[in-house]
Amino acid sequence: MAIGRETVENLLKLTKPKWRTSITKVEPDRITTRGYPQEDLIGNISFSEMVYLLLKGELPREKEAKMMEAVLVSFCDHGVTPPSTQVARIMASTGAPMNTCVAGGVSSFGKYHAGALERSMRIVQHVVKEGVGSNGPPSSSEELKNSALMMVEHFLEKGKKIPGFGHRFHDKDPRPGKLIKVAKKYGCFGIHTELIVSIEKLLLEMKGIHMNIDGANAGILSDMGFDWKLGTGIFTIGRVPALVSHIHEENSVESSFRKFVEVEDIYYNGLESRNVDTDRNELNISK
Repeated sequence: MAIGRETVENLLKLTKPKWRTSITKVEPDRITTRGYPQEDLIGNISFSEMVYLLLKGELPREKEAKMMEAVLVSFCDHGVTPPSTQVARIMASTGAPMNTCVAGGVSSFGKYHAGALERSMRIVQHVVKEGVGSNGPPSSSEELKNSALMMVEHFLEKGKKIPGFGHRFHDKDPRPGKLIKVAKKYGCFGIHTELIVSIEKLLLEMKGIHMNIDGANAGILSDMGFDWKLGTGIFTIGRVPALVSHIHEENSVESSFRKFVEVEDIYYNGLESRNVDTDRNELNISK
């Protein structure tokens, strides 16, 4: 029996798809995420469980879900101090729409703001998997402490800050201690978080520096099996609600296009009293 042209084309579409995804399948009147009909997920799992499911492909155990929730809450907000929040509020002041303001805030995430989590996760995952220098992966608490010492000494010798430690506003960030307790309670305190704690002890002795929220979450998320490449993304999931809140507050209680700085507060240190005709003539002569 001959196969019609239309049937052949449909077969080719199935065997040579233009786009592949294992996350969500969309069909007429049906949406399936990671194998679960979305209508079954609605009302049955929490937002943090949905985030975990999307990122890991499986539903979390109850304790993992609680830990994931604590991690996202820990990223919720840091007032108007972060550049991302300031950017979002300045944009809101101009009359830009909500989605544009949120995008502006998220776009300001970078190496020094939001990027520390990812870099810290990358470091601890590398140390646990590969070790430090010529030493292999640590296989005991003593070897882990030695790896921590070698890592701290390396960074200090280079004059570099270790991502996940120190804070520009807090001598001791109030969030990490609670997160560590929660991680121990829910069985999410493993070798990566142990490494972070060992590093903190050394930095406290040497420099009086505590871990910050990124350091604590770098260890915990690594122990939960998250790839370091997801670090900034997970931070973004936790921080976006705060950006929305700040944008709404800016639009609700502040005047439009308000001044964020007075002219008197701007210090100009450039050149004064230049003459365009004189300078142009000199440039033409020099040619």
